[in-house]
Amino acid sequence: MQQKGISMRTYSAGRNRWLALVTICMMVAGGFPTVKTAHLSGSFEVDEFFRFLHKFGFQKTEKHSQKDTEWDTFGYIYGNISSRVNFTVPVTLAVLDKRSFLEYYANRNDYDRDVACQRMFEKLDKIVYSRACNPHAEADYLRRIPCEKGKLCVDEDTRENVVPGSQFTFVISDPNVPRFWYVSMVACYQNVSTCQWHHYDYRKYYTEPPSIDFDITLVNGNPNRQTLSFFNPLLFHFSFDRQNTLEMYLIFFVVYLLMVPLQIYAVRLQKHPVTRLFTVSLVLEFVSVCLLLTHTIRYAMNGVGNEKLAIMGDIFDIFSRTSFMLILLLLAKGWAVTRLQISVSSWILLMVIWIPYCAIHVLLYIWNRTEVDIISDIDEYQTWPGWLVLACRSTMMLWFLWELRTTMKYEHSSQKLDFLLHFGASSLVWFIYLPIVAIIAVNVSPLWRYKLLLGITNSADCLAYCVMMGLLWPNRAGQYLLLTGSNFGGMDELDEFNEAPHIVHRDSDTLHSSNGDLAVDDYLDNEDDEIETLVLSTDDLLHTGNSYSVGSGSGGGSKPLTLHNGSAMNGGLGKGGRSFD
Repeated sequence: MQQKGISMRTYSAGRNRWLALVTICMMVAGGFPTVKTAHLSGSFEVDEFFRFLHKFGFQKTEKHSQKDTEWDTFGYIYGNISSRVNFTVPVTLAVLDKRSFLEYYANRNDYDRDVACQRMFEKLDKIVYSRACNPHAEADYLRRIPCEKGKLCVDEDTRENVVPGSQFTFVISDPNVPRFWYVSMVACYQNVSTCQWHHYDYRKYYTEPPSIDFDITLVNGNPNRQTLSFFNPLLFHFSFDRQNTLEMYLIFFVVYLLMVPLQIYAVRLQKHPVTRLFTVSLVLEFVSVCLLLTHTIRYAMNGVGNEKLAIMGDIFDIFSRTSFMLILLLLAKGWAVTRLQISVSSWILLMVIWIPYCAIHVLLYIWNRTEVDIISDIDEYQTWPGWLVLACRSTMMLWFLWELRTTMKYEHSSQKLDFLLHFGASSLVWFIYLPIVAIIAVNVSPLWRYKLLLGITNSADCLAYCVMMGLLWPNRAGQYLLLTGSNFGGMDELDEFNEAPHIVHRDSDTLHSSNGDLAVDDYLDNEDDEIETLVLSTDDLLHTGNSYSVGSGSGGGSKPLTLHNGSAMNGGLGKGGRSFD
């Protein structure tokens, strides 16, 4: 009854931890601001003066691309933008490439709003088309808004160029390279008589600031022909820097869909804390991929997706990676390799270092979503929290190598030393890949950087899970791991015994056979008069299948080490494979 009660309490505690984890993820997901999507909707109040809407990467326009065909590779920005209030003068919707946008964006904060409007559009006036002020320019970057409900915007003079059901349409064509384009609204208007820009001061016309309702879609490909192109559903709503992520998540989903049932089968055969912890880490990664894949599929369908699912998926991915790191540190300390238990002080030290690392990783994620300006071209590892995480990861790697070196120093089994050597080399690759990739990514174009980081990190993690799964497989792990279950009673002496070699001196010890007639010279070389060293490691003792005893003699010298049924130990300990009792 007592054991049953302990079991129920353990189950209840585990269930409560999982519920707490899910609750934290939901709270964090609900606390983040919604990230901009390819389908933008909302309202803009003119007292805000400036609203940045979205940064979107448009693909390179192919030379053979023809408008209004299934081979159309132009980019499109289209939608409706109107107001319930009649504006005396219109404000401005601007769609700009990076070169034109940066100076325009930098001048928005001038205290005098009239001066800000003039500076924002000073250089744009020279290149942007305006029917009244610059009719010979070719750059069609601006729209006067709001548009009258049910009608096209005043700047749309050709109905055939407008996507059906929309009030305006921008067609993006760049035959040279993919490029980011920036969409924004600003409460500035151009006086068609003087061609000067002014701030729209609503207080001259209204007591309350009027708002503009917008519904804008950004796509790669022709929205009128999307059903004719086989690849459009996978690329249509995605910014160029996010294209092909759906296929990537599908591949990892299939891989983990095969791995998780196999690992669950393995952990049922070999119930040990190491295999259970690895199973939890693998399941967390599988749940992360499922959530991110669900969000990405919905995003491909409607350009919005489910941002809360994406945030929860990212958080589960963080927990999976940090728990996998914990497994590597535990194995490096020799748990389940050379010892069956870890001291309380070692556990405390491990938790004191590992838990803050997890917290810093989560803080980096929050910082990246809330503090990093979407207009900037930096990634999470180019911010100070990112540098801190990389520094912490490098520190954990050095600690891992130190613990592994200490474990190998006191291990005497050649089979286990070989395992630890290969385990350390493969784990070192997993530790070091992220700092190296983060350094390389600094020199990669932002249009390719996200896919590079996502592909390499997910591939490296997946490969690490595959390797660990192979090492912990039941019929293989028994060769070098002590995965014998959770009953560790009486094993402290074995751990202490394994910490140092035991020396049996020939000149003071005599090894007797069962009939008392066999002397030590019968199993030692007659030509070798030096001290013989007998080294036993924990795995040798565990595989004897019988008991052992170490006694101390009296009256000078030491009583010889007595092994019962020594023939069970790798062919015996005597010369020529003979065993002694």
